[in-house]
Amino acid sequence: MKRPRLKEIVINRDWCKGCGLCIHFCPHCVLEEDAEGKAWAAHPERCTCCRLCELQCPELATEIIIEE
Repeated sequence: MKRPRLKEIVINRDWCKGCGLCIHFCPHCVLEEDAEGKAWAAHPERCTCCRLCELQCPELATEIIIEE
């Protein structure tokens, strides 16, 4: 099976509460905290589409979109 390729990392800023779980669980330090304390994709080129950020987000604010 071919490794998925990242198309986009979507973080719904209205839903994000700034808990930092997605940042903590990302194995490649893709996400960082912004000035408002919310997550943002600082290094999307590092993303391996493991989706740990999606799985850990209690607010379902993070979505990994892969290329078809």
